[in-house]
Formats: sequence, structure tokens, C-alpha cells
Amino acid sequence: MKFTHDVIVIGGGAAGLTAAGGVALFGLKAVLVEGHKMGGECLNNGCVPSKALITAAKRAAEARVPTKHGVTLAEPKVDWRGVHEHIHDAIAHIEHHDSVETFEGMGVEVIKGWATVTGKHSVEVDGRTLRAPRIVIATGSKPAVPPIEGLDGVPYLTNENLFDLTEQPANLVIIGGGVIGMEMAQAFRRLGTHVTVINPGPLMGRDDPDSVAVVRGVMEEEGVRFVDGKVARVEGNAGAIRAHVTLSGGGSETVDGSHLLVAVGRKANASGFGLEDVGVAIGRNGIETDKRRRTSVKSIYAIGDCRDGPRLTHVSGYEGSNVALEIVTGLPTKVDYTALPWVTFTEPEIAQIGLTEKDAREQHGEKITVVRQEFSENERATAEGSTLGHMKMVLKGKKVLGVSIVGKNAGELLLPFTQTITGKSSTFALGSAIISYPTRSEISKAAAFAAWEPTVFGSLPKKYAALVAKMRRMMN
Repeated sequence: MKFTHDVIVIGGGAAGLTAAGGVALFGLKAVLVEGHKMGGECLNNGCVPSKALITAAKRAAEARVPTKHGVTLAEPKVDWRGVHEHIHDAIAHIEHHDSVETFEGMGVEVIKGWATVTGKHSVEVDGRTLRAPRIVIATGSKPAVPPIEGLDGVPYLTNENLFDLTEQPANLVIIGGGVIGMEMAQAFRRLGTHVTVINPGPLMGRDDPDSVAVVRGVMEEEGVRFVDGKVARVEGNAGAIRAHVTLSGGGSETVDGSHLLVAVGRKANASGFGLEDVGVAIGRNGIETDKRRRTSVKSIYAIGDCRDGPRLTHVSGYEGSNVALEIVTGLPTKVDYTALPWVTFTEPEIAQIGLTEKDAREQHGEKITVVRQEFSENERATAEGSTLGHMKMVLKGKKVLGVSIVGKNAGELLLPFTQTITGKSSTFALGSAIISYPTRSEISKAAAFAAWEPTVFGSLPKKYAALVAKMRRMMN
């Protein structure tokens, strides 16, 4: 077979851009096919617009505390047109990083069109046939839509159209208490929208319950209403939506709102690309892959949200770089999520890396110990008047299995634990490090030191110290 390229990448989101760009920078011939917007979900209707909205909401929240630290602020006035403009300015400012021109400058051929995989080495795009030894599927995901009676007959929002609203919702009902649901609930409430979150199970189920409880408490104080139950049916029209809820504790309730946001997770974009016809196995949660992200057809990879696995932008970038390296070098590169971090950008933030306490106990039982440090004991947090939250370090012996943090800027504190969990550093090294004062990072040192405190100040070190002191007295 005569090949037109060294690799064909389908999808111009974080995963596909990283894979195509990485291969091209090594001088190989890469083609990237994108049927919609460059930058994918993260740039256009995910990470970037949501964090821009959260930033605007945080500014409003700060002003709603009239006097703090001896400083008085005026009551905030929210101009939704200005908020909308800020969101789309953020997208516009960043999108050149992911543009066609940028990647063509790297040496990637970019084709705007819809791709169909026609063989283990071939792809059709608008009547053109591309051939390469390797094909990379990076088609991302879309909002999951639950089978709720009446949902298809009412107008509802997802993250794909939420940020295009030109008028602020007066009363927002959110179905789903995961990351998107919680972040958007707090943001809209801080901007003045009445918000109700309906969720059938634990909020943010993959995070540490102690951390989630802190955030739920803050959001309830700010006026977000939580209804623990499952939506059985919805009805209404634009501006007047009603959700009928079966409550978790028994009974039922109706919840009314002007707008409805469905935020129950993501569904892989795996169908419609001809993959099934060439033998690529697709499971309930996406394209099935091995640890090298090869599909059942070994010349075809699947990376990012389209495959069965964690759906995070930094995961997509990691897998894109792994696959690019494997294609360039010919050497296998396996994914390792032992130290996978994620952050929910509520206020306070929830940050997690590795195993939660619950997961660790399920895997290792009584061998687990937990070190907990409170931000109320952190001097920078005290100086800022923002002491809510804590850090939990989960250990098996002295090995860190996971860290859960809830507090201001919690996500910024995860970095050292990417090293300790993978064994590239240690809790002893972290506990003895020199940390700038006063910083919130000192809580990481405090937790690491606490893990070693029983050993460092145990009976043997005490006996040794006594012996040294005795010998010193004898010598003098």
C-alpha cells in the first residue's frame, strides 16, 4: 500500500492536537481532520468558558461581603452582557493556540471535514482517500442525555449551548451534581440566579466525601438549593420548566425554573466514523483500548474522551503525547494513572490525586493510615482570613496512595504529590524541604512531616539522641 502520510489524526481537540503536533514536530507527515471547531470541547464549551464564568462569579461573591479585613466594597452590579463578552473574549484570546494556522506552521496538514475510517490504514474525507500506517481517533465526547420522560419535548441546556446565553437565567434548575453541575451552580448563584441542583446520589461521587461536604455547606450558605432525588419527568416550555422529582428519602417534589441545565456526564463520540465496519470494538463507555491506547485493530489508536477511560483535558494531552512518542520512536508507551490529578473549581476548590480514602481502604483495608492537616493551622490561610478546608494524605506505610484537598486554590497544591505517589520523590524529602513562608504549600510539608513524626521522634531516635548527649557531656 502506498501511504499518503505517516499518521492520520481524526479530531482537533486536546488529544488530537497534541498527537498530530507531536508527530509533525519530529518531521513526520501528519494530517489532522476536524469536522467542527479546532480546540474541541475544552476551548469552545468546556474548561475555558466555564473558568471565565467562574472568575466573573468570584468577583461578584467577593463584593457581596460588604466589609472584610477593614475594607468595605460596594454591592456588585452584574451586567450579563459583560459576563458573556468576558467568556467569549477568553475563548478568542486562547483559540489561536489551537488554530489551523498554528498547526500548519508545525507542519501538520489540516483538513476541515468529516472523516470515515474505511480500513485499518485508510480514511475517506470529502471524497479524498488518506492512507497511513497509523490512525489516531480523537473524536472527543458530548453531553450525556438521560432517559427522562418529557425531556425531548422541553428546551434544555448543556455545556454546548450554556455559554451562548445572551440573557441571564432567573431560576436555573440543574440535573446532575457532578463537576459541571456543581461549578455552574455556584457560579450562576453568585451572579444572582436562583439555583436548584437535583442529584439522585452522592454529590461529586468520585471525590472524597469530607471534601464534598465542605463545598456543599458553602454553596448552601450562598443560596444554592439541593434536592436529593431523581428526576422522573419534566414538562414546560421556554421560561417555565417543571421537574417532577422522586426524592431519595421517599416522597416526591416538583421543582420549577426558567431554565434547565442537564449535566449528568459525558458520552463518547465513537459512532458515525466507520469504526465498527473495520472491526474496532466499542463498549458502553467508549472505544475499547489497551494501555497503549490501541484499539482492537492494532494500527488504530483511540485517545482522549472517545475511549473508555478518564475524561479530563490533561489526560487527553498526556495520551496524545504518549501516542505521538510511540509513533515516532516505534517503542511502546503505556498510560499510568497511579498519580492522576483532578480539580473541581468551586470555591473552595476540591483537588484529588491518586486514591481517595474510601478507595484506598477498599483496596488495602486496615493497612491504610490517614494524615489530616487543617488550613486553620496554616499561617498564610490565617493571614488571608480563609481557613476553611483541609488536606488528607492517604498512606500505606510511608507510601502515598492519594491526597484529597479542599480549600482556597487547592489545585495548586497537587504538584509535589505527582512525584511522591510515583516514587520519584518521598514524603521524607517533602517533609524536610524548605518551603517559602507564608504559603499554603506549607500544609503539604506539614502533612508529609506528620507521616514521619512517629518514626523521627520514636524510641530509637530518642535513645540515640540521649547517647550522643551523654557522650558530649563526658567529652566536656
